[in-house]
Amino acid sequence: MLSGTQETIRRKPYTPDLTDGQWGLIGPMPVLPEGGRPRTTNMREVLNGIFYQLRSGCIRKDLPRDFPPKGTVRRWLHYFKFTGQYEKINEQLRKTVRVQVGRDEEPGMAIIDSQTVKSARTSGERGYGAEKKSRESNAASSLIRWV
Repeated sequence: MLSGTQETIRRKPYTPDLTDGQWGLIGPMPVLPEGGRPRTTNMREVLNGIFYQLRSGCIRKDLPRDFPPKGTVRRWLHYFKFTGQYEKINEQLRKTVRVQVGRDEEPGMAIIDSQTVKSARTSGERGYGAEKKSRESNAASSLIRWV
C-alpha cells in the first residue's frame, strides 16, 4: 500500500492531482519493491508528478519543484511501466467503473473499427531529405535535386 494523504501535501493543487477518493482506489494497488532503505518519498506526490507530466506534456526538466525530484518521478514512472503496474491499475479501475454502472466486470465483446485495422503497404526506401526538412523517398529527393 502506498502512503500519502491530502493533509501531507503542502503546495498549490494542480489539475491532474489525485483527489482523496481517487487515491483511495489507486493507493493500495501498486506492488512496490521490498527491501532497501525505508521509503521517505510520498508516493501520492510521485503519482501526481507522473500524472502532471503526462497530462501537460512537459518534459522532465520542466516538472515544477513542488513535486518530488524529477529523477525520483522518472524512476517510479519506469518502474510502474516496466513491471506492468499501469496495466494492473487500469484493469482494476475499468472493472470498478463497470460494476458501478451496473455492468459485468469483464466486457462480453469488443468492436474493432475496420478503418483502424486497414493499413497501406509502403514500397521503396524512405529517407530524410535534409535540404527539404521533410521525409520523402530517396529517389524522388535525388530527382528533385538534379532536375
